Amino acid sequence: MFKTQSLFFAYDQDTEFHFPDIELGAGENLLILGESGIGKTTLLHLIAGLLRPKSGKIELMGTVLHELSSTKLDRFRGRHIGIVFQKPHFVQALSVQENMALVQYLAKKTQDKKRIKEVLESLGIGNKLHEKPNNLSQGEQQRASIALAVVNNPQLILADEPTSSLDDKNCAKVADLLKEQAQLTGAPLLIITHDQRLKEQFQKAITL
Repeated sequence: MFKTQSLFFAYDQDTEFHFPDIELGAGENLLILGESGIGKTTLLHLIAGLLRPKSGKIELMGTVLHELSSTKLDRFRGRHIGIVFQKPHFVQALSVQENMALVQYLAKKTQDKKRIKEVLESLGIGNKLHEKPNNLSQGEQQRASIALAVVNNPQLILADEPTSSLDDKNCAKVADLLKEQAQLTGAPLLIITHDQRLKEQFQKAITL
């Protein structure tokens, strides 16, 4: 369902990255660990189609990402890849529901209020539908960020350092929520982090 082969990227002659091959089926999880400067963010950007590899291949549902034009790639990402960022990205002037409707609109999907409510309830924040993001606690913001990533039923969920600013209790909760959402949508989940606390929660892990 999702795989990478012989991925290589270089910013210049002194900054080159060779990445291990990855293959994940529906609902499978993978933890990718690594310290700063080892290429974690570069790998995430390659998988998300935000960077194009110098060589190698990234394939999701039979589509080779870097063979798409920029416009088609943007549309494919919006429809099929959900990204949970280290710091939640919201339009602060909009409510949680409106932010999620915007994500649906940008992916050229029909606004689906039922789906929005369903996702928020599955994450335990159904009562925050009409709240502005800056009125949410840190933990609630992280849950809302996961909601944004999964509202379009992605075929791949990527998480970039999702627990780095959380205490141990919330770290474990967010990992569980991500795994739960991956199961619900049947999407492979790939978490890229330096947070060693997550190791005990994932059977499959690689270190860059």
